[in-house]
Amino acid sequence: MTLDPITLTVIQSGLQQVCDEMDLTFSRAAFSPVIAEANDRSDGIYSAVDGSLIAQGAGGLPVFVGTMQYSTRVLIEMIANGKAAAPKPGDIYIVNDPYLGGTHLMDVRFAMPVYREGRIFCWLSNTGHWPDTGGAVPGGFSASATAVEQEGLRLPPVRLFKEGVLDPEIYAIICSNIRVAEQRIGDVKAQAAALLVGEKRLVRLLDRYGDETVSAAIAELRRRAAAQMRANLSLIPDGVYRSVAYVDSDGVVNEPLEIRLAVTAAGGDLTFDFAGSSPPCRGPMNSVLATTLSSVYLAMRHIFPDVPISAGAFEPLHVIRPEGTFLDAHYPRPVSGCAAEVSQRIAEAVFAALVQALPDKVTAAPAGTSGNFALGGFDPDRGQGYVMYQISGGGYGGNADHDGLSNGCSTIGISKAPPVEIMEQQYPVLYRRYALREGSGGAGRHRGGFGLDYEIELRRGAATASFVMDHGRFGPPGVLGGGDGQPNQVTVVQGGVSMTPAHLSKAQDIPLAPGDRVRVRTPGGGGYGDPFARETAAVGEDVRLERYTAAEARALFGVVVSADGAVDALATEALRAAGRRG
Repeated sequence: MTLDPITLTVIQSGLQQVCDEMDLTFSRAAFSPVIAEANDRSDGIYSAVDGSLIAQGAGGLPVFVGTMQYSTRVLIEMIANGKAAAPKPGDIYIVNDPYLGGTHLMDVRFAMPVYREGRIFCWLSNTGHWPDTGGAVPGGFSASATAVEQEGLRLPPVRLFKEGVLDPEIYAIICSNIRVAEQRIGDVKAQAAALLVGEKRLVRLLDRYGDETVSAAIAELRRRAAAQMRANLSLIPDGVYRSVAYVDSDGVVNEPLEIRLAVTAAGGDLTFDFAGSSPPCRGPMNSVLATTLSSVYLAMRHIFPDVPISAGAFEPLHVIRPEGTFLDAHYPRPVSGCAAEVSQRIAEAVFAALVQALPDKVTAAPAGTSGNFALGGFDPDRGQGYVMYQISGGGYGGNADHDGLSNGCSTIGISKAPPVEIMEQQYPVLYRRYALREGSGGAGRHRGGFGLDYEIELRRGAATASFVMDHGRFGPPGVLGGGDGQPNQVTVVQGGVSMTPAHLSKAQDIPLAPGDRVRVRTPGGGGYGDPFARETAAVGEDVRLERYTAAEARALFGVVVSADGAVDALATEALRAAGRRG
């Protein structure tokens, strides 16, 4: 079937709109701030044949692009092999098993078949970050877990909704294994509602254009996405590009983990080889294969954002399975840090390799951590328990065109920190500080963006704090002569005494009493290019706005400037000339 360009474009936009409405429904109906305010969720449409991605909401987390595609394919295979119950109209499966195409246990996926004339036309799927799925610590981010059972309840694909009705027995099992279970019904119904809205909108599109026409459009869009990605990849000269990225530690063994990457460009395709990376680790910083694949995909999406989100865009990208490394985790390896942290180190390795070939398109390293901070306790004023989950932004890396964004969302998605007012209203905490971390970006011709500096105080009751973050040992690296961004810093104040965790930004079960505080300073982005090539007026503006001191401007950028931002041009020229000779 030949489609005219207008019809093809209208159907493409219609599929995108279906996903966007699912995203919007999910966030507006959800109970938990991490979904309702931070938008830590994603929705998409997937092939009934192999689970391949057809469309995903523009406001969904990019890291879920590959994982939901992977998990939908696994679900289809399990149904075909009799390992999962066969679906009926109105059924909705729930699954969070990381080894079956997931991330960590807190990312819970729903999948629903869409039927047309008695056969499955496609699958709708979404993922939402639940604030808690049980396990050793509130929030699930166990920094020192050595087995996945310590991280929470693991669910294989089961039908939570059967012909449109919530199964009370399965739901009772879930509620019996998680904290603040009475609150989960709000997120469960929101997640299901998003799929039902998507089904209605998709059926309307199919009724208007016909199943055959929409199927033909889907196939053509996939073909064009692959062609567009290959056209972009043809800009990369054939060759091998290498990089190394580091994870601070696994939370158990206080030694860094290495991600070694060799990217081979040949004939418009890229092959990613992680051979030589660290072996599986004891702590929760292992990455399952689905997350590793998705991390590569999202990194390429950052580099070529104009390519439509479709399985076709991934066809020219070939990832050699990293067997025997911590990037290919198998049961029972713990994985709570894989999607939120390790995925960002993988993307960072991709950026560092390809900036050599595409300096005009690839940035210096971003902050590269989601800043996962969980607080669980009992609020005596409300007479109920709670689990608070906080994510935070950081600096983006500088690039060929401009400075990096300050306090941007993490590399893996569009999730933003929930508003301070919402968090203080929902939980017994007080934000003592919430500001940019001035000067944290790496120096460069275009400097890195700044991280975030916040401090939370417990107001009442007793609680325990846990966090799984990264880039505390090493700051985000600069490129092409740029300086590194400032590393992550976590400080805990208990009874007036300050403490830095042994693993810098990974710890769990830290007891807090009223008045105790946790301060987090997230990383700045890496700098891009020679700092002495930065425009002096830009340095003067940074000093005027108190982002850097005059002494820092002199040391980092070779600019002599007064506290009010006035640049001494002659002294600067002499200083920069001396610096380059040195």
